[in-house]
Amino acid sequence: MSVQNVLDLIEENDVKFVDLRFTDTKGKQQHVSIPAHVLVEDGEEWFEDGQAFDGSSIGGWKGIQASDMTLKADPSTAFIDPFYDQATVVLTCDVIDPANGQGYDRDPRSIAKRAEAYLKSSGIGDTAYFGPEPEFFIFDGIEWETTMQGTRYKIHSEEAAWSSGESYDGQNTGHRPFVKGGYFPVAPVDSGQDLRSAMCLTLEALGIPVEVHHHEVATAGQMEIGTKFNTLVRRADWTQDMKYVIQNVAHNYGKTATFMPKPIMGDNGSGMHVHQSIWKDGQNLFSGDGYAGLSDMALYYIGGIIKHAKALNAITNPSTNSYRRLVPHFEAPTKLAYSAKNRSASIRIPHVASSKARRIEARFPDPTANPYLAFAALLMAGLDGIQNKIHPGDPADKNLYDLPPEEDALVPTVCASLDEALDALKADHEFLTRGGVFSKDWIDSYIAFKSDDVARIRMAPHPLEFEMYYSL
Repeated sequence: MSVQNVLDLIEENDVKFVDLRFTDTKGKQQHVSIPAHVLVEDGEEWFEDGQAFDGSSIGGWKGIQASDMTLKADPSTAFIDPFYDQATVVLTCDVIDPANGQGYDRDPRSIAKRAEAYLKSSGIGDTAYFGPEPEFFIFDGIEWETTMQGTRYKIHSEEAAWSSGESYDGQNTGHRPFVKGGYFPVAPVDSGQDLRSAMCLTLEALGIPVEVHHHEVATAGQMEIGTKFNTLVRRADWTQDMKYVIQNVAHNYGKTATFMPKPIMGDNGSGMHVHQSIWKDGQNLFSGDGYAGLSDMALYYIGGIIKHAKALNAITNPSTNSYRRLVPHFEAPTKLAYSAKNRSASIRIPHVASSKARRIEARFPDPTANPYLAFAALLMAGLDGIQNKIHPGDPADKNLYDLPPEEDALVPTVCASLDEALDALKADHEFLTRGGVFSKDWIDSYIAFKSDDVARIRMAPHPLEFEMYYSL
């Protein structure tokens, strides 16, 4: 969409406001709104100059001594917000450092754009396609408290297996998925069909093509909506818009949606499998005559991801809760291996009917990941594998959870905690800084920023500790 298309969209829909959105380090969209007439009056000049704002209060960014920032809107991202009462056009923005007119080195979207530019400059390819599959839960309600006196959380879900003994005014229907029983029963066991359909229709109205939607494995409303792949930056834009739609449609239905990887003890967590491929001159460079139809380049790309996986975990699995999911069994891809069929491996090669669709799927990321940062980091790891011809070894076609101990010890694993992942990133990040994609300053600031999460968890007594140690 061009600048003129945006102006036409404003005029044709009697738009009153323009909502400027950007993504912070944590991966949460932030926004500021301006009257639509401000944009209309200045037109092309407004898009060129951008909108000034104070970035000093954004977590993980520079302090008040370097607070002035500029939002530069991308006209190709425009859509009419489906939730606001007043007609509002949404524009996704890059954060520009006015000191040099370049993308701010801590702006996730600018980092993703630098990753795309690095791919082109490397000569390896001209386009990287990404297709994430973020899973999520829909609950009826959620409560939590964390004080000096105590801590608790409680999930409310009529669909949950634990609700079979509840009395809903004497109307408990008894139809619900049991633990690990949510994949793929029809209604009324699957209670989310209409809700997901509403989400899908909203996504498609925004220009995000939907390919599939269904209930996922876990009880209590685990869901997935599959949407189409796209180029790295655009697919990250879509992922942010997708989260926004899912959370707001759920909210309008009187429900609450979460992308937290492991909200429920004892059942499957939510991952974000990420499909990836590299193209050049309209040709899929991952297609070949090797294992599962892969090219040598694709195998080297896998080798790079496996080599740097522990450092990647700090970005692709950036929450302390991420590692409640990354434990063996519960379909968690903890083993750093690749396979065409084995879903216990962290890298899977999906079966496809066409060589054009050939791709690899990284299964360890989760939806708390900032998509701009996660996709850029995965691409940089894969490119390092290609540049240095890092072969991943033989594929793993056995169930990696049932290996004999001597074989199991030979298969590397993802990190077991966020602090382990941050240590790995501190030791292994040169591959991210090539071409100025991620700056050393960003690496250091990110590690410090996420270390605060580790410290908060480390200092908080856990309810299970009372069960295990109170009477000793």
